[in-house]
Amino acid sequence: MSRKILVTSALPYANGSIHLGHLVEYIQTDIWVRFQKMQGHTVHYVCADDTHGTPIMLRAEKEGITPKELIANVHKEHNADFKEFLVEFDNFWSTDSDENEELSKSIYLKLKANGKIATKTIEQFYDPVKNMFLPDRFIKGECPKCHAKDQYGDSCEVCGSTYSPTELINAYSAVSGAAPVRKETEHYFFKLSECEDFLKEWTRSEAIKGKPTLQGEAANKMGEWFENGLNDWDISRDAPYFGFEIPDAPGKYFYVWLDAPIGYMASFKKLCADKGLDFDEYWSKDSKTELYHFIGKDILYFHALFWPATLEYSGYRKPTQIFAHGFLTVNGEKMSKSRGTFITARSYLEHVKNPEYLRYYYAAKLNGTMEDIDLNLEDFVARVNSDLVGKYINIASRTAGFINKHFDGKLVEGKDYSLLQRLFDDNFTSFRPLSIWKCYEERDFSRAIRYVMDLADQANKVIAELKPWDIAKDSSRLDELHRVCSLAINFFYLLSIYLKPVLPRVVDDVAKLLNLPKLSWPELDAAAVSTLLLPEGHKINSYEHLITRIDNKQIEAMVEANKESLQAIQTPAPQAKQEAASEASYISIDDFTKVNLVIAKIVNAEHVEGAEKLLKLTLDIGEAAPRQVFAGIKSAYDPAILIGRLTVMVANLAPRKMKFGMSEGMVLAASDESGRPFILSPDSGAQPGMKVK
Repeated sequence: MSRKILVTSALPYANGSIHLGHLVEYIQTDIWVRFQKMQGHTVHYVCADDTHGTPIMLRAEKEGITPKELIANVHKEHNADFKEFLVEFDNFWSTDSDENEELSKSIYLKLKANGKIATKTIEQFYDPVKNMFLPDRFIKGECPKCHAKDQYGDSCEVCGSTYSPTELINAYSAVSGAAPVRKETEHYFFKLSECEDFLKEWTRSEAIKGKPTLQGEAANKMGEWFENGLNDWDISRDAPYFGFEIPDAPGKYFYVWLDAPIGYMASFKKLCADKGLDFDEYWSKDSKTELYHFIGKDILYFHALFWPATLEYSGYRKPTQIFAHGFLTVNGEKMSKSRGTFITARSYLEHVKNPEYLRYYYAAKLNGTMEDIDLNLEDFVARVNSDLVGKYINIASRTAGFINKHFDGKLVEGKDYSLLQRLFDDNFTSFRPLSIWKCYEERDFSRAIRYVMDLADQANKVIAELKPWDIAKDSSRLDELHRVCSLAINFFYLLSIYLKPVLPRVVDDVAKLLNLPKLSWPELDAAAVSTLLLPEGHKINSYEHLITRIDNKQIEAMVEANKESLQAIQTPAPQAKQEAASEASYISIDDFTKVNLVIAKIVNAEHVEGAEKLLKLTLDIGEAAPRQVFAGIKSAYDPAILIGRLTVMVANLAPRKMKFGMSEGMVLAASDESGRPFILSPDSGAQPGMKVK
């Protein structure tokens, strides 16, 4: 039965380039969308640039252009990158659009009419030089707990403590370096606390055909938020701010996370206008269509709590399902500029060139869970060369030429065709079309790829046993050569059908070779597989080279091109710091040796009741008893995946009494521009208690 499906990917922020981590999601979504379209379903895939917020405003100011000029430039870059990686949106739009402004204001007014909007006077830090209120991440100062310098306004990266920006000691603006002042302002809040009963039910609900709305691990994660109760959501920001002004509230703007997900609706509304589609058919409360959001696990909170509540109380339908995926690591570690593994989409294209290599490798790693996936560059080269060149393309490259040379490009017919069909059925007895179909449907692409490559191995084994290259040497065996090579081409045809969602460009070239308009994917049972054979006497075209091997030198050049020297990123500092001598930032070797860094094994990790950002870690550092440490890494790690990992710990930090218990040390972590923490991991062979020198 044909389905009507609307699919979205998370909106890339218009403040930077697309990198390989971003592409995990867009490639995952595109494969699923292409698979659905091959079934004959009506599928619309939309996305947009996320364009509002303080970072956009400040970057545009730094570059000497307007925010609208900045986001237009970035939109052009993003659009080009997605097209190069064969991510086929039906519409790629912008949240700074007329459609989004109209929908955002309309939804806000509906929420207000339903009693879900409140105002509250709050106190925030204000930059007297820039004349702007400062988001928490734009305030720095001394941690009020451990007194570490240059910590962000919401949490300390050294001791893991969380606090209000107003608690910072010697706070300063990361924008101007000025000392901020406290200032009251009226903000607008969405009463999320009143939506808790609805959200508890919705996050545990079932979608169509008994499928859960959220993955089990995602639903469990949401359950943790309910334990502490939901707070009302601040949806406003003060001018100056790049975004949409709130109706009847001069100088007040929608917080970016209010209008960003509405951008899904806006992008689809633009598509409706262009293609004559019915917007209400997909977004009305009683819609019978399907709606799927693909997102990263780091934004699950916004999509599984804020977004469905916004839709419910403004009169729109909720998502059918939300599919969250994990992060990307490269060579087993977080992407790193110093190691050259923080790689942009454009850099990959410049050095490796073929985007389908990455599409294939990601597909071979992705499943339907929130697990992180690893791009091991050595394995990447080996797998692409082995699977795509050595197994898949090898079938056609070794046999198509014989069909063209000896048989005018025509496959067998008549009695030979019956023999071909029997040969095919006998040699593909383990072919599992329904299993592969189900894997794609459930986003378990890695299992689908394993099945397909098992079939490729099976096909290559049959061809190797029949040895058409030897048969071709004997002119009396041409009938046999015809059957064997026709069998191989049919193997290749079927494998191409099942790889098309992953390798659309290669398979389009295969369709030209096979003299077919396109390759579709009917849902078949095992007994019907032979009906997918090419027609008897079908004529194929001349074989042309389809794919090349990756050279390790391409990967080495890409990594080298992405390396950056280890330089401290400068942020504006208070006047006293600007006047300090540069050498004051250095320490001696004696200072360094005072810090006792040791390898620690995480023997247990658990949530801390009442703590929004902390996890309680139990660490083995080779002592008689394990240490207890509280770490501010809850936003980035599920406790279950930490257990058994090795990390690095400061073992001689004075124990500190915290609200939740005694913390007996500190684990080391880095953070990206958004403040997301990444714990350090030692190389293999390290053991608990080893000293880091």
